Amino acid sequence: MPRGSKSKYTDKQKRQAEHIEDSYRERGVPQDEAEVRAWATVNKMTGGGKKSGSGRGKETDPSPARTGGRKGGAASAARTAAERSASAKKAAQTRARHAATRKPGA
Repeated sequence: MPRGSKSKYTDKQKRQAEHIEDSYRERGVPQDEAEVRAWATVNKMTGGGKKSGSGRGKETDPSPARTGGRKGGAASAARTAAERSASAKKAAQTRARHAATRKPGA
């Protein structure tokens, strides 16, 4: 199977990746980066694509899907309001700059 092929993934894994990608997109992550992160999360949760053969299933570990929110919350709580505000302004400028240079349809 060539790298990047999703043929060995189950329908459920594909749905999970799509939902995770949509969530990243809503938070302003570029399309390509959102897709990479989504598949990385699905791979970490499920152990990658499903291989054929009896008894080869693995249990799903949902913790990677929850990790991001916990990390962000802890990091945010440890900073002052001024630091959070400055960071948010900087991020908004970066998103605006990227949006201006992004190719149409991307």
